[in-house]
Amino acid sequence: MGFTDAVRTVLTQKYATFSGRASRSEYWWFQLFYVLVVVILVIVAALTGAFSDIQDGPSPLLFIFGAIGGLFALAMALPQISLQVRRFHDRDLSGWWYLGLLVLGMVPYIGKITGLAIFIISVLRGTDGPNKFGPDPLRPEARAEVFA
Repeated sequence: MGFTDAVRTVLTQKYATFSGRASRSEYWWFQLFYVLVVVILVIVAALTGAFSDIQDGPSPLLFIFGAIGGLFALAMALPQISLQVRRFHDRDLSGWWYLGLLVLGMVPYIGKITGLAIFIISVLRGTDGPNKFGPDPLRPEARAEVFA
């Protein structure tokens, strides 16, 4: 799955789909898209603030770009969570593990460990063939039986 396929799949077909599986390529391409959009918004907001002629305070355009960035983050919260849950499903883990790690991540000093655990689960390869969450996203025709 390529960059445009991953972004289109997550935003149009699986916006709030918590069932099924997400391949590593779908996950990481969408994460790249998200980071690129955030970086572009931050750069535009910084340039707007740097080139404003108002001496008394920040430019109103800075607040507009802040609102746009906030709306973008709000709109991307649900696809990000659903994509992460589907990535956990690809590793044959329940999505409730993700919620548990998020809650545990709010504990001081343990949060870094849970963040690392989520990152490692996201990097690892998915299970080959179908699992209890659905068919393999890379090879949907593959079967679980070895000697079929």
